[in-house]
Amino acid sequence: MSKILIMAGSVILHIPHSSLTIPAAVRSELHITDAELSSELLRMTDWHTNWLFDPGDLQVLRVVFPYSRLVCDVERFPDDASEPMSAKGMGAIYERMSDGKLLRDRMSGEARNSYLERYYYPHHRELQELTERVLVDRQRCMIVDCHSFSSIPLPCDLDQTLKRPDICIGTDPVHTPLALVRQIENACLKLGLSVSVDRPYTGTMIPDNCFGTDKHIESIMIEVRRGLYVDETTGLKLATFESIRKMVHGLLRACHEFHDWQC
Repeated sequence: MSKILIMAGSVILHIPHSSLTIPAAVRSELHITDAELSSELLRMTDWHTNWLFDPGDLQVLRVVFPYSRLVCDVERFPDDASEPMSAKGMGAIYERMSDGKLLRDRMSGEARNSYLERYYYPHHRELQELTERVLVDRQRCMIVDCHSFSSIPLPCDLDQTLKRPDICIGTDPVHTPLALVRQIENACLKLGLSVSVDRPYTGTMIPDNCFGTDKHIESIMIEVRRGLYVDETTGLKLATFESIRKMVHGLLRACHEFHDWQC
């Protein structure tokens, strides 16, 4: 990765759940029909977030996971003992679908480690190395964790509250400054978007080697309610997509301005 690229900015957009790609070798391990797979991808994919979170004129970096979260969920802890969603069979390697039905056989031992090394760890190494290089160049780094979420709670969701906001902000007690949360909340309200903090989802992405220790790394999760911009029965963009994209750009600009001010 070149020095020029790093100097382009010190804000990283992390986009983990936008892909629909499932390698043939992984597809052969899934105990579901093509129709069931299509339905599960419809429910679980953060549709079009690689376009929705468009930096436009902002100088930012991006780390995008190239595979579907049904292959591997890079937002989950690799150790099931540390991952709350593993109780639902949805740790880093999903064994269950969002409705609890069997997706694949449980992996363990060397087979599991080999699978994580193929799909999970390369992504985290990329994010970690990029973060470290930004810190060397700029002394500070901000990660914006970019997501979307279903308008109706999925069976696997821990929060089953039916009324959901337009925007969910996810935070970390060490890496998310309260002033940043307030700035994004205010930006949402100015755009006419309802917003909640850590509801219906909580947390944000921080590289493992810096988690809870390096306060020079700031992180915030921004989740957009999918029904604002996509037909949730098909995954196709709505006519509102462009206007929502511009609103999301406004939130990214607010993050960027806060980070620049801190630096």
